Amino acid sequence: MRTIWHNPKCSKSREALQLLEESAKAYEVFNYLDTPPARDEIVDLLSKLGVSARELMRTKEDLYKELGVASITDEAKLIDVLAEHPKLIERPILIEDNGAVIGRPVEKVIEFLG
Repeated sequence: MRTIWHNPKCSKSREALQLLEESAKAYEVFNYLDTPPARDEIVDLLSKLGVSARELMRTKEDLYKELGVASITDEAKLIDVLAEHPKLIERPILIEDNGAVIGRPVEKVIEFLG
């Protein structure tokens, strides 16, 4: 089963969702801003993505600057920030089995679905 961590207000996320719809495989939509992921879900996602918490963050968000996240170096604390402020999670994210991809640029989504 494929899953997309989706933000309907994001054009890239909507693009990825459209590609999923066209793929003709079953998928589920996880609106992570409406139902924030638990800390362990973020840890699992990071493992599937093979990236650090910082690489999963939207570093250009005003909230990132307001919280002073740039000065945090501890990975566990960065994960806590993501769990507390899901708005900082990059999007869209596609997950299938033990793999995942951040769908920016959209070509990454196409490659992942291929």
